[in-house]
Amino acid sequence: MATVDARGLSCPQLVILARKAIEAGQFPIEVLVDSVTSRENVRRMAEKAGCSVAVNEMGDEFSLTLTRR
Repeated sequence: MATVDARGLSCPQLVILARKAIEAGQFPIEVLVDSVTSRENVRRMAEKAGCSVAVNEMGDEFSLTLTRR
């Protein structure tokens, strides 16, 4: 599993990092973010890119697991 630690980053940086991981094709991909806005931005981008997204809330942070549909 590839991991993208995007905690502390703002848009568009975290979305660009997640997109690069998708383009590299190393599924599943875990994306770590630290805000609801970041979670939603990554989720929308991943779904548009053809990925399924599972969200796990970990306190104030989120782990998004991206897999190919």
